Amino acid sequence: MDVKNAIKHRFSVRKFKNIPVEEEKLNQIFEAARLAPSAVNFQPWHFIIVQQPENIEKIYEVYPREWIKSAPVVIIACSDRTRSWKRGSDGKDYADIDIAIATDHIILQATELGVGTCWVCNFNPVKCAELFNIPEHLEPAVLIPLGYPDIDPPEKKRKTLDEIIHREKF
Repeated sequence: MDVKNAIKHRFSVRKFKNIPVEEEKLNQIFEAARLAPSAVNFQPWHFIIVQQPENIEKIYEVYPREWIKSAPVVIIACSDRTRSWKRGSDGKDYADIDIAIATDHIILQATELGVGTCWVCNFNPVKCAELFNIPEHLEPAVLIPLGYPDIDPPEKKRKTLDEIIHREKF
């Protein structure tokens, strides 16, 4: 699958088959994250792989939606603000942007491999850090459940190009 098809076929999977994701595919998914661009190439990210049933239960404690329990793998994508680039003119921290780019690489690579994902931000990061003993300098930013979809993709609803593109006027 080329990148255009991966983008076109990606959707938020909220029901997974009870099939483990192969280690080889996980390695390919993380290699895509490793290759993601970041501000000044600082690569301020860490990824925690959660696979054990008792730890998936901990994920449910920070994101209490029943469907998350069906994921055979959940990645906790963490930003390292001690290593992220800050813009000199105003101090803007690029950690959130960098973790978003790496997360998108994960999601697109997973899609190409037939593995479904969902981008989850509505969780309790403080409790997540506590339950998984995540060091204080790392911030849980995104949960990424992974597995083989047990649902059909819905129809995509997207704005038109005219609604999102604005040409400069001179």
